[in-house]
Amino acid sequence: MHETDMTKALIFTVKDWLAEQPAHPTGPPKVERVHLTVGEFTCVEPASLQFAFRAQTQGTFLSEAELVIKETPLIAFCHRCQQEYRPEIGLQYVCPTCQAPMDDILSGRELKINRVEFSQPVAV
Repeated sequence: MHETDMTKALIFTVKDWLAEQPAHPTGPPKVERVHLTVGEFTCVEPASLQFAFRAQTQGTFLSEAELVIKETPLIAFCHRCQQEYRPEIGLQYVCPTCQAPMDDILSGRELKINRVEFSQPVAV
């Protein structure tokens, strides 16, 4: 399950980002949401990623954070036909019109943090 390793990398990335933020008198910011883009062609299962995130963040600075995942479809471009198409994952990676092999992927390989929403603690 590579979602577990991806979640670990995500936690370290957000932790490093927080460490780089300027000091605030009320303490470090509280992470509310982490927004990810996950491409259909990455073989990452969003439900498994959500599960791994919840399991690995228990008792950490991200324990109350929400993981928001936006999926992007696999879209390829056929140079022979000069058209975009959506290959069927796991079945056939060829142009449906001319049967040329998929050679140019326009989307579907993304796996990135889009943004981190946070709030500053309130002084008491």
